[in-house]
Amino acid sequence: MSQYKTQTHKIGVYLWIWALLFVFSFFSYMVDYLNFEGLLRWTLILVFMVSKAALIVAVFMHLFWERYAIVNVLLWPMTLMLLFVGIMAAESEYTLFTRLFYFVAGS
Repeated sequence: MSQYKTQTHKIGVYLWIWALLFVFSFFSYMVDYLNFEGLLRWTLILVFMVSKAALIVAVFMHLFWERYAIVNVLLWPMTLMLLFVGIMAAESEYTLFTRLFYFVAGS
């Protein structure tokens, strides 16, 4: 007899998530079909993309039911990665500004 408790989930949970993924994909395609432009377009695309990724990670990778420590193994590296991407984006804007200021304005 195994000392570990196995947990199973009803198929209905997976079917609902699968349906939600199709709905989010449909809305994502509608953003392109309806010709949204600019900041609204990219905001909607990112919201649908992150929503689908969160559903997949939470349900299909079973992190919704996992221990807090395992969730932190994924949460903190992703948070740090986003922080570092933000720092790199800010630094690239500063580099572009200084190049334009000194090389273009000085000629």
